[in-house]
Amino acid sequence: MELLVLRSIWSGPESLEPLLQQTVDAGFNGIEGPIPDSPTARREWQQQLQDHNLAFIAEATTGSDKSDSGNWWIPKPERSLQDHLDDLRWTIEYAAAMDALFVSAMTGYDAWSWQQNVDFFSQALELQQQSGITISFETHRSRSLFNPWITRDLLQQFPQMQITCDFSHWCVVCERLIDSEWEILQLCASRARHIHSRVGFAQHAQVSEPRAPEYQAALIAHERWWDLIWQSQKLRGLPRTTMTPEFLWDNYMSTLPFTQQPVADVWQITCWMAERQRQRFAQLGKTKLGQTQVSQTPTNIVQPTEHSRD
Repeated sequence: MELLVLRSIWSGPESLEPLLQQTVDAGFNGIEGPIPDSPTARREWQQQLQDHNLAFIAEATTGSDKSDSGNWWIPKPERSLQDHLDDLRWTIEYAAAMDALFVSAMTGYDAWSWQQNVDFFSQALELQQQSGITISFETHRSRSLFNPWITRDLLQQFPQMQITCDFSHWCVVCERLIDSEWEILQLCASRARHIHSRVGFAQHAQVSEPRAPEYQAALIAHERWWDLIWQSQKLRGLPRTTMTPEFLWDNYMSTLPFTQQPVADVWQITCWMAERQRQRFAQLGKTKLGQTQVSQTPTNIVQPTEHSRD
């Protein structure tokens, strides 16, 4: 199984050429981000991605308001179920033209009823079937898959549903590391298409510095969950897996009071995480599946007492 490591568009320069050149120079395999609105920008993106030999994962964000610069990614209560479907349909329509590997979608609304969720995902999966474009639904705060239990129920309701696993969000929602929900993690692993390898903890969806010793318990827990996904994908015979170290600036990175100075460097962390996971994936490939322990509920986990900034 091959690992493709992508970087988020939100972690780099706004201009396309510097963004892509930085991505190539750092050894990433591609970009994850939204499809540009204008035909001219889409054509430029597609050409530049081809020229740089970069893969692309199309990001869909439904039911939001792009004019709200402060919280544009948050679903708006007044946006209807049909609005969410229309937003998703728009991304699907252009994903094939952009040669996207698939669509990773922040969809739905955490305040929806069970029936609203069923209605939405029924129709979203029909869009997937009709278009032939795979949709990977992200586990994300404020969205339908905002906690482990609603995600479990929807995965059981829709056996064909695939997900982008960003477990950092669940750590905040549940206010704990989520080894307590091991059976749900196993179910998620069996449906995982894509991983966002950000590290969260009980009070924030992004640790300020995953190399710091105070965050080692959170880092190791997330890696345990990602190993579970990789193991499942190997057993399913997937030829390729994808991962985006989605460390971000925009209020994800902690800042100092008054000055708003970031306490760490997002791009440096992103590159460190990418290389660490490449090495771990390569090591996992040398381990026979029968020798791995991630399929078992973790007990008596010993956290490290030493730390290295490899």
